[in-house]
Amino acid sequence: MTQPTDNRREALLGAALEAAARGWHVFPLRPGTKRPALHGEKACTRTGPCAQGHVKWEQRATTDPDRIRAAWSRAPFNIGIATGPSGLVVVDLDTAKDKGSAGAPDGATTFAALCERAGHAVPATYRVRTASGGTHLYFTTPHGVRLANTAGSIAPLVDTRAHGGYVVAAGSTTPSGPYEPLSAPVTAALPSWLHTILQPAPARPVSPLKLPAVDGSSAARAALEAECAVVATAPEGLRNTSLNRSAFKVGRFVAWGEIPRHVVEEAFQGVGEAHGLTAAECRATIRSALDSSLRTARPREAA
Repeated sequence: MTQPTDNRREALLGAALEAAARGWHVFPLRPGTKRPALHGEKACTRTGPCAQGHVKWEQRATTDPDRIRAAWSRAPFNIGIATGPSGLVVVDLDTAKDKGSAGAPDGATTFAALCERAGHAVPATYRVRTASGGTHLYFTTPHGVRLANTAGSIAPLVDTRAHGGYVVAAGSTTPSGPYEPLSAPVTAALPSWLHTILQPAPARPVSPLKLPAVDGSSAARAALEAECAVVATAPEGLRNTSLNRSAFKVGRFVAWGEIPRHVVEEAFQGVGEAHGLTAAECRATIRSALDSSLRTARPREAA
């Protein structure tokens, strides 16, 4: 009974050391899961590595072989790679959520379409097949570049993991299946066109919103101006949610023909980018919110 467990632990230790040898900072995940095995802040005893205050998984991730051997001597931990400290951006191409919808596009399909629109082939780089059947594409980032995580903003079913994020490394296994390398261990540099898409928009000087002169009702223009102000004052971390909600509200005026859609899109795009959202994130959120609003808007007289 002990031997299979020991063999599994040794295999995971070997995979963790291999990742660390590439310069990737690793930390243990609970056996058979994708959750960090390190304690959370509420359970922190403020001793050992946390003597000066709680140290999170991203800061405790390491390339030190001795620390890795010590950690994996205790259990057959899965392997997490902290992408930020590792200088990585990992593009997560997920599988279609609706398994019953034949032909539904998956993340690989939507990412390939994004690459085509950008005039480039899908980049060749180190990749890992995930337990769910998706794919992780690994890219190195230029020194000093700091990118955030994204979730579906550059293309449907395409997420990215960078600073503040982690991925499950090859060699790990969950009840859904193993994480397996699909290509030679050569990690390409992040393509400049993809870097541009992922880079947060620079802050713009904040000034009163001025809408272009267009045909439309004064109520529609007032609603757009008010909702843009809501997005502009949303706290960090809630801006995308606020943008989605506000665009949905204004969408009914588009459905009623009281204001052109492109005017609404341009106004929300400008305020979203001016307050820290990426251009791709704004476009995806605004498009989704307006499409949903137009589908569900009640007739003007019933509103």
